Amino acid sequence: MSLIDFETRLCRLNSPIALPLAAGYLWNKRMMIHMNARGYATAQFMQPEPSKYARAQILEQKHFMLPEQGTYAHHPGRFFYLKDRDTGDLRSAPYEPARSPWDRFAFEVKPDSIGWVLEQAGLRLELDLLLPVDDAVELWQLRLINHGSPRRLSLYPAFPLGLMSWMSQSAAFDAGLNAIVGDCVTPYQKVADYFKNKNLKDKVFLLSEQTPVAFETRQRPFEGEGGLHRPDAITADRLSGGIARYENPIAALQFDHDLAPGDTVTHRFLFGPAFNAAEIQRLKDTWLSAEGFERARTDYAAYMAQGRGSLNIDFGDEHLTTFVNTWLPRQVYYHGDTNRLTTDPQTRNFLQDALGNVYVRPEAARATLLKALSQQHANGSMPDGITLYDGAELKYINQVPHTDHCVWLPMLLEAYLDETDDYAVLDAVVKDQETGAEKTVRDRVSWAMQWLIEKVDHRGLSFIEQGDWNDPMNMVGWKGLGVSGWLTIATAYGLKLWTQILIRDGRDATEFEAAALQFRDTANTHLWDGDWYGRGITDDGVIFGVKADGEGRIYLNPQSFALMAGVAGDAKKPLMIKAIEEQLETPYGVEMIAPAYTHMREDVGRLTQKFPGVAENGSVYNHAAAFYIYSLYQVGEGDKAFELLRKMLVGPNDADYLRRGQMPVFVPNYYRGAHRQFPDASGRSSHLFNTGTASWIYRSVIEGLFGVKGSREGLRITPQLPSQWPQARVTRHFRGAVFDIDIRSDDAATQTIVTCPEATVDGDLIRGFEAGKTYKIEVVTPRR
Repeated sequence: MSLIDFETRLCRLNSPIALPLAAGYLWNKRMMIHMNARGYATAQFMQPEPSKYARAQILEQKHFMLPEQGTYAHHPGRFFYLKDRDTGDLRSAPYEPARSPWDRFAFEVKPDSIGWVLEQAGLRLELDLLLPVDDAVELWQLRLINHGSPRRLSLYPAFPLGLMSWMSQSAAFDAGLNAIVGDCVTPYQKVADYFKNKNLKDKVFLLSEQTPVAFETRQRPFEGEGGLHRPDAITADRLSGGIARYENPIAALQFDHDLAPGDTVTHRFLFGPAFNAAEIQRLKDTWLSAEGFERARTDYAAYMAQGRGSLNIDFGDEHLTTFVNTWLPRQVYYHGDTNRLTTDPQTRNFLQDALGNVYVRPEAARATLLKALSQQHANGSMPDGITLYDGAELKYINQVPHTDHCVWLPMLLEAYLDETDDYAVLDAVVKDQETGAEKTVRDRVSWAMQWLIEKVDHRGLSFIEQGDWNDPMNMVGWKGLGVSGWLTIATAYGLKLWTQILIRDGRDATEFEAAALQFRDTANTHLWDGDWYGRGITDDGVIFGVKADGEGRIYLNPQSFALMAGVAGDAKKPLMIKAIEEQLETPYGVEMIAPAYTHMREDVGRLTQKFPGVAENGSVYNHAAAFYIYSLYQVGEGDKAFELLRKMLVGPNDADYLRRGQMPVFVPNYYRGAHRQFPDASGRSSHLFNTGTASWIYRSVIEGLFGVKGSREGLRITPQLPSQWPQARVTRHFRGAVFDIDIRSDDAATQTIVTCPEATVDGDLIRGFEAGKTYKIEVVTPRR
């Protein structure tokens, strides 16, 4: 049996111990849950700020997930104990906390559900987690099927609630609701916060469809001396019915079943937050039934189908095909649909997540653009974060000044306009919140680009303040003099794109075109270090990310954007690619920095304090790697782009799964890097699925690998299949039409030839097509 079975609609892990952090995720607009194969969960819901309803056992810093998130005995979990009353055998589903082995273990992640199939000595346990579309509540279904001899079993769902509040916390069984209900008071100090908190959902409940024979709500007596591994309360005949009064609560229920051969029993539970008993009753009436679960399953499947993406492929790499057809657009859809479950997404994240959404739900990407521009400052700059509701505040990193946010506007617009031809959006009038001024999108983006043009030092290099795309690069320019080499080059790219958009719109772009060339020349004058571009110049005038540096010698991002922007000429391009191959490429992708910093560098910032190979300090930071892959496709380096693209995806062999430690249902934020310094840990997944990587990789696959890119005139087809794959089939949904495309490479071909009898073909351009129709296209390309 393979470790992982990877299919279009299913990813199955067949071991509870080989990948202890493996997980899947589900979401709706109100909540998110990251569900571990072994039974640990991290979940949050919006009210409107993100909040938790199952917590750790001790006071914790407010966060959602941690990089390379470890688990521990009292990590929040969803546990189901099963005891044989005759033999005393005790095990738990999915696997924690009892950790007793099952004859069969299968953790099954699907696009619209997460489940397990467990078997032991003729007993089959099927466990499923569903979400509804519109409520913040978990729907759990458990089926016991006896294929063996008669069994006398006790089932105990046990969901620890953790430290709910140091002010007030309690839990009890509510017979009227048939639920354990925990209650607390969200801590506060300021009087004003009382009025902000008084309408929060401070209750959490575990609702059961069947009536339990006993319950327990006190965590400590439940565990006793056996701990969660073998709780005293479960080894006893009955749970004791304890009521939690200012102590950490647990929602534990007991059900006794006598199963004859062939018998089946089904349990359904709801778990989630609520404001009061009336809300719990509403959720019970809506969902807690076979019909309610089936309705939730059907509705959620339809909800997921809205994010199907615009591409379906049949390619020589079956593993990549499966990922691209289902799991990658799902991750793109999640980002565009939820804004990462925050109320103040970083502006760069907000715009880049929308860039991916262009290929999934373009109307949502348009709304994102308008929302962002409505918060443009009076000087033309963009804020560090976008507030999504009245009263939302900029928090954490969004209180630190960064200078890059304007540069993402033309990147989003280029993708959106190429996909939709909606140039009318440029004439849409946006009223900003700061001054109430009304300006068109065209004027606002021009204003933002003008701000970038002016935000430079005496050399013409872009100021960095306390960070650019690289958040923790916070001490390069905190004194007001440091500059970003990457942003200088990225500004050249943004100006190049904005120039092209204005020209296609019939507008004068002379000013921006000249500025793009000026930024290009400035970068080459002050940042080129012989084989690659430096990352920046500090407040004290020290250039870094250059050959003279022992650590942080080469950074990936300036090289990627130099390729995109055309800043690097033909002579420089091979030098950069060679330097990246030699210093940054690893078996698990391309690193962001090398060598990783091993000590604090006070003129660079807190990124140098991060452990070498972790996050921005030299990991295979997939967002940065995606920029590089996209840039390689832009300059015709298709084989190298595909090589790195393929390294980004986990699997398909067991050795790679074990090394990275995750299932191939998403691209993580990073893989552990510093491969040349600490090779023993390299490749390990961060398990973070919040990442701008998804948008850029989906774009690279569509526009680079398969070359089915929109334009003002129609659909251009310029595939860059890797040399080892001579053919592919692609279905592209574009402007309401469907294009079925056969691509093959031919040794005799000297140029790409596109044939489509039903539409007009000009070289590699398909035009004259109609929405609602399907077009058959044949493409022959020269063999690479």
